[in-house]
Amino acid sequence: MGSEGPALLEPLWQGLTAIDPAAVSGSVSCALPARFEAVKGARQFTGSTLRQWNIPELLDEVALVVSELVTNALRHALPGPAATAGEPERPVRLHLMRGPSRLVCAVRDPSDVGPVAGEAGCGEESGRGLHLVESFTDGWGWQPLPGTPHGKIVWAVFHLPPT
Repeated sequence: MGSEGPALLEPLWQGLTAIDPAAVSGSVSCALPARFEAVKGARQFTGSTLRQWNIPELLDEVALVVSELVTNALRHALPGPAATAGEPERPVRLHLMRGPSRLVCAVRDPSDVGPVAGEAGCGEESGRGLHLVESFTDGWGWQPLPGTPHGKIVWAVFHLPPT
């Protein structure tokens, strides 16, 4: 788990033109293994980061959104075990970026297929997560990654409380 500069996330910034990458005061990321246990690690990483950045009041909402985005990436964006035999692992990566007035959570995965908020009915699980993301954030979206590696970044924005 380490830091990466805003330049790595250029496709994300293109999707969020109101955020100036030069204004990012904190940027961290971590690679997540292609296992559902990674969701717990992503929540812990998020909690530790938000406490370090002194914004623990956002922890519940941000941790919920991170859980949903990571779960979606693991469930829908990774190939099955047979498809990955002999190929290097292409993990999901969680990015957290803090600017002067916003926090951005972004999850990068190897799929080129964009997320779709489903119309989950009674007893249906699929599609509910993105409705939660929409409910708890100040906006979300996704951007394809140009070039190699292929994939996308799904992001969610939170306005920071006034200091």
